[in-house]
Amino acid sequence: MQFRSLTEGFNTTTAGGRVLFHVIGALAEMERDLIRERTQAGLAAARARGRNGGRKRKLNATALRMAKTMLADRETSVGEVAAVLKVNRATLYRALASDRAREMAA
Repeated sequence: MQFRSLTEGFNTTTAGGRVLFHVIGALAEMERDLIRERTQAGLAAARARGRNGGRKRKLNATALRMAKTMLADRETSVGEVAAVLKVNRATLYRALASDRAREMAA
C-alpha cells in the first residue's frame, strides 16, 4: 500500500517516505500510550483520595431500605414505590437487583 500526501510533501513510494511514515506512526503510538498512562495514574490518584467516577446513584441506602419496607407490604406495587421515591420502575428494579447481588456476595 502506498500513501502520498498532497499537502505535507512526502509519500511512501520512496524509502525516505516510508521511514518518515513509520517514525510518525511510532511517535503517535508512543503519545497515545503516554496519554493512557497519565489517565490511569490520575484515576488511581483520585481513587486514593476517595473519589470515584461515574454518576451518583439515584437511590441511596436509606431510600433502598425504605423501598424494601414498602415492598414487603404486598398491597404496595413497584410503580407506587417508584413514584414515592421519584425514580423510574426500572431504576428501582436495578437497585434492588444490585443490592441482592451484594448481599449474596457478602
